[in-house]
Amino acid sequence: MTFKFGGALSALLLGAGTSLLIPSRALADPAPAFHELLRQAQASPRLREAQATVGQAEGLARQSRAWLNPSVSLNVENFGGKGSYSGNQSAETTAAVEQTIELGGKRSARIAAGDAGVEASRARANQVSADFAFDLAQAYADAEAADIRLQLARDSLALAEDDARVADALVKAGKEADLRSVQARSVVEAARADVDEAQAARTGAFARLTALVDSPVPFTSIPVSLLAHADIDEPIPTADPLNSPGYLVAQAERAEVAKRVRIEQTRSSPDVTVSVGVRRLAADDSNAFVGGVSVPFPIFDRNRGNISAVQSELSAADERVNIARLDAQADIQSATGRLYAAVTRVKSAQDSERTALEAYRLTRVGYEAGKLPLSEVLNARRTLTDARNQSLKARQDRLSAEAELARLRGVAPFGDQS
Repeated sequence: MTFKFGGALSALLLGAGTSLLIPSRALADPAPAFHELLRQAQASPRLREAQATVGQAEGLARQSRAWLNPSVSLNVENFGGKGSYSGNQSAETTAAVEQTIELGGKRSARIAAGDAGVEASRARANQVSADFAFDLAQAYADAEAADIRLQLARDSLALAEDDARVADALVKAGKEADLRSVQARSVVEAARADVDEAQAARTGAFARLTALVDSPVPFTSIPVSLLAHADIDEPIPTADPLNSPGYLVAQAERAEVAKRVRIEQTRSSPDVTVSVGVRRLAADDSNAFVGGVSVPFPIFDRNRGNISAVQSELSAADERVNIARLDAQADIQSATGRLYAAVTRVKSAQDSERTALEAYRLTRVGYEAGKLPLSEVLNARRTLTDARNQSLKARQDRLSAEAELARLRGVAPFGDQS
């Protein structure tokens, strides 16, 4: 007695090797292709916040160039008293302008620190952009993988239902015990639970992708595959730890602290206040010029505590630069090793998937011919399901490693590798 292959198995055999590249195409709001979405996401909250901090630093840098404002004063003396000072006949009115002149290079040091602050904020914004591109790549690949896992779960359910129908037919034909039919049905129920779990995971993955880019319309499908990039054979790029965003941030922040050291050193120099004005002498009905110079006498406060504090901060910044360099070296080595291993795993997983698919086909043929027990079919199908999931995970791992290496290089992932 021979049974024809069920529709699920036929579809699986015809679509072998493509199921992991083409997610389900339900009618939904599709997400743009990855690079297009990354371009559109420049208005996302994370990137807007980073750009706002750059604007803040630029504003502070502009303020650092401002000159000190002069002071205008008007004083009236010797009026409203007794005797010759009654009324205003002996009043002395003085109008003066005072200007504090910064000495010791205070203004130039302040300007240099402001410019260094802008460079540090830009370096941090670049790091945020690199981190965001990595997170978006992860979220995009996770959403597509969740979509595919749902389709795999549905395919597995369809195969389990086919197996159950064959088992029922063999039981009715007297070639299998009733227990085989019960076993097949229990597998079907487990497959249905897997579909529900995969559906929930898919919903969560697309919700995270939508939230990451602050899309007003929820994404529910990915028409342009990103996981297909994992099948592209391309050279693995090299990365320089000294050009990694984290190291560049540490360097820029160290330069900013060094400029603040100079600011504190210049503050130990006193400033000069110059005043000039005109005095009106009512008693003589005459005018006279007045002028003066005021200089603080730095006996008690030479700003030594602040200088010492910021010098210690500079020493800490130097160590942070060294830490960032070592971390970048380790992270690049790790990401490069992961990427090499992932490329190998993708190829191996593809071979394993093809082998498992052929093994399942042959097992089904043997079972339908009455030459193999149902347990062999169930084992072969589990092996096929595991192989397909491993193939999918291998693709995800490769994309993750490639995106991580791109983040450490400070470039967008899955682009030009030069």
